[in-house]
Amino acid sequence: MLKTLDLALKVLKMFTKERPVWGGRELANEMGLNHTNIYRILETLEKNRFISKDKVTKKYSLGYATWELGMIMYESLNVSNLIRPILERLRDKTGESIFLTVLDRDEAVTLDVVEPENKVKFSVSAGSRAPLYVGATYRTILAYMPEDFIDSVIHSDLVKYTKTTMTDPDELKAELQHIRERGWAQSRGEYTWDVVAVAVPLFDRGEIIGSVTVSGPVYRMTEEKIKEYVPVLMETREEIASVIERYQLKLKV
Repeated sequence: MLKTLDLALKVLKMFTKERPVWGGRELANEMGLNHTNIYRILETLEKNRFISKDKVTKKYSLGYATWELGMIMYESLNVSNLIRPILERLRDKTGESIFLTVLDRDEAVTLDVVEPENKVKFSVSAGSRAPLYVGATYRTILAYMPEDFIDSVIHSDLVKYTKTTMTDPDELKAELQHIRERGWAQSRGEYTWDVVAVAVPLFDRGEIIGSVTVSGPVYRMTEEKIKEYVPVLMETREEIASVIERYQLKLKV
């Protein structure tokens, strides 16, 4: 029974932002599993509203029960009430997009995004996941992880999202050391082309739990602007950390 449950959860996790719709057979082929077993799991998930089947195409997508659970989890974090106002103040001070990102095992999840009216289009949105080696938002988290964890990440199969994505293990190792020395990270076009990100690590009682990022287009994020934003980012980080401690928020599972 537990093996079946584990497989059902793996099926659910196949529905991602990049691939939100699957046919039954193509899902079975992608996972290397028996077609009959996949269809039984899909039928059970559909019956319980965790996925939905299109009557015309016969393809599957996530259902409302999945959304309901996600909303319950998100609202329990009290991000909208307690942390979003802090992020909005940072956006108003910088005029750029602000990201609150949290650590989830060996990846990072964008928990909240606050954007200005003159926003550029980002490939990152609330709920997005990314590996910890890509760009300032994620590397500033990785820099404060245990050494064996860092080694397991930087020596894995690293994907180049753009031509400037940092994937050389030695270069990454040096960059992580640099982040720890100055206390913040910067990247240019590593995850979204022509976008600069500046991020600071977010701690809860000394433990790394995420990061706070200011991000904007290259033509606005000049070196002078970045020098202005880093102290404001750090002030925002401390304000968020204070709220987390005061209200005992659990942003990291």
